[in-house]
Formats: sequence, C-alpha cells, structure tokens
Amino acid sequence: MTSQARKLYTAKVRTTGGRDGTSKSSDGRLDIKLSTPGSVNPGTNPEQLFAAGWSACFEGAMAIAARKLNATLPDSTAIEAEVDLNTDDGGYFLSARLNISLPGLDPDVARRIVDVAHQTCPYSKATRGNIEAQINLR
Repeated sequence: MTSQARKLYTAKVRTTGGRDGTSKSSDGRLDIKLSTPGSVNPGTNPEQLFAAGWSACFEGAMAIAARKLNATLPDSTAIEAEVDLNTDDGGYFLSARLNISLPGLDPDVARRIVDVAHQTCPYSKATRGNIEAQINLR
C-alpha cells in the first residue's frame, strides 16, 4: 500500500475443510457450506463466490462511473458472471466472463461506463493480467 492509501475494510473469513468444508466470517454474516464444483453435496464453491463478489463489486464500480459521466444505471442492470475452473499440464487456473446488461442506455454511454468500471473495480484490477477475462456488454 502507498503512504496515501487508507484501508476501508478488512474481511475476515475462517475456512476449514477446503472445498468440502465451511467458511465463516468473523462478524457472523457469512456462514456457508462448501462443496466441490459439480458435487451433489449442499453448498457453494469458491468459483461461485468469486463470481458473486466480482459481479457485485463491478456493478458498484459502474454506478460510480455512471455518476461521474452524468448518467444513471437502468433499474434492470444485471451482470451474469461466469468463472471457469480449468486445468492443463501446469495445474489449475481460472478464466472469467462478465456479461453486462444495461438495457435502454445509449450504447456509447454504456461502453464508457463499463470501461471506466473495469479500470476502477478492485476485482478487475486484481485479475488484470492474471486470468483471461472478457467484459461483454450485451
């Protein structure tokens, strides 16, 4: 962190049992069972959690970008996040797509909002250059 940066929030989560375990946040707001992707066991998996986190963060970044551009996001704004767990000879890796719907918004304005959001969203910054990610405006 730079000397000018200030911490806004720290999420604390304790996970036990790995992909077939549980995750609980220190404040008790998150308490979930985990399961391996494709499993019939109850619970979610890290890829779904990552997709939910990135899409929620990205929509927040779009709202900030829209305000800066004197635009308003449509009430029906939606992001369908797809996170793939892949494997090759080198091990496991992720790839992702954010499929963004901004119905009724001028296409040029929508594209500017999405582009600005992708530059400012912390998840986009963390993944940039680290995983193959597509940001699709639908």
